[in-house]
Amino acid sequence: MKPGDRVELVYMAEDPYPLPDGSRGTVRRTSDVDLGDGPFVQVHVDWDCGRSIMLVVPPDQVRVLGEED
Repeated sequence: MKPGDRVELVYMAEDPYPLPDGSRGTVRRTSDVDLGDGPFVQVHVDWDCGRSIMLVVPPDQVRVLGEED
């Protein structure tokens, strides 16, 4: 996943106000993180609904959309 990719949310874990599955947006930036418990990726997304919620992958799940989507 890279900035500019269009994505669709598959599953968002542990957010008190999660986006609905199937929400779409554009990746703004990503950050690889390892705090000693295993690596994860922070994905900053500008969602089409107007929200800007960061994903933590894993446990959040997202798929990159292709041209046909």
